[in-house]
Amino acid sequence: MDSETGSIPPRKRIRRSRRWILWAVGAAVIVALIAVRALRAPVEVEVVAVASAYPYQGATLLNSTGYVVAQRKASVGSKANGRLVWLGVREGSRVKAGEVLARLESADVEAQAGQTAANVDVARAAKLQADAELFEAARLQRRADELARQNFVSVSALDEADARLARARAAVASATAAIQSAAAAARASAVAVDQTRIRAPFDGVVLTKNANVGDVITTYSAAADSKGAVVTMADMGTLEVEADVSEAALAKVAIGQSCEIQLDALPDERFRGEVIRIVPTVDRSKASVMTKIRFLAPDPRILPEMSAKVAFLSHPMKETQRRAVVAVHKDALVRRGNETVAYAVRDGHLREVRVEAGAPIGDLVAVKGVAVGDKLVRKPGERVKDGLAVRIAQR
Repeated sequence: MDSETGSIPPRKRIRRSRRWILWAVGAAVIVALIAVRALRAPVEVEVVAVASAYPYQGATLLNSTGYVVAQRKASVGSKANGRLVWLGVREGSRVKAGEVLARLESADVEAQAGQTAANVDVARAAKLQADAELFEAARLQRRADELARQNFVSVSALDEADARLARARAAVASATAAIQSAAAAARASAVAVDQTRIRAPFDGVVLTKNANVGDVITTYSAAADSKGAVVTMADMGTLEVEADVSEAALAKVAIGQSCEIQLDALPDERFRGEVIRIVPTVDRSKASVMTKIRFLAPDPRILPEMSAKVAFLSHPMKETQRRAVVAVHKDALVRRGNETVAYAVRDGHLREVRVEAGAPIGDLVAVKGVAVGDKLVRKPGERVKDGLAVRIAQR
């Protein structure tokens, strides 16, 4: 500083000015870099996924869950008791009504059947003998009657001939009854033998095998280590879904109502159904009513006890409406000029995709131009442009 003037020397003032200029320029560069980085930073967006949907979902009044059951099902056993000596079926075997599924030991009842059959022969032989006796007694009675009219024999001789004829007739009647009794016993023995043959009560499929060769089969499975049923079978043509419908929603269900059935085992398939029965009682513990839905087109892949989801529809669906379509939430679509577009997130950037919107399916819209699994920006605003760097918001 000049001692006389008290002012800062010019050289120092220039040096200090340059220093402030450098600081200002540096600050401006830093601010510019921050601004550029902010502009280039990915924008956080919320996305929705493109999925497959079924048009019937838009006509669904009510959804319920249940299980596939066979309306006609039986645990097949025998009225006879004995040891299982032959089993001719296994799980999955298809059988016809009356077909022999298994046999119990039958040597004793077959021997008894042979004895009763022989008794029938004995009774028939006795009948032949009684017929011969009747023929002879009738001949002698006619002769005694003729001689008595000529007074060649006494009245007592005629009485004896009449008595012999009566005894012969009684013997024939007895022999006839004996034949009937022996035949009835033979039929009973034949039934006992047939009861050792376990037969299918109807056409169906064997579901489970409950006994093996060597097991003791009893009527009520009361004995230790004994079996009551040999197999369990079902008529696969009577499969239906039993679904619980909430008591409060029962008004939405009616006999003959169209349904769509989805099985957990076949998630990509949909089966047409129809309500056939509503059980006329309420399950008090669940406040629900059992509803039974039959399959309109049975499929061999459908098995008893499969878990099922049932959609009760407001009206029947056409075959073309039962096929899956690509759909997305309506919030992902936006108008840009005269076109409907969506913004797909691909490799961290947005790609504007022109789409063709179809029929609404609830909150979804059927679309063409995108694929199942694509992620589209939800509610794209004016800032959303093609090529914009983005990151998906974490919910």
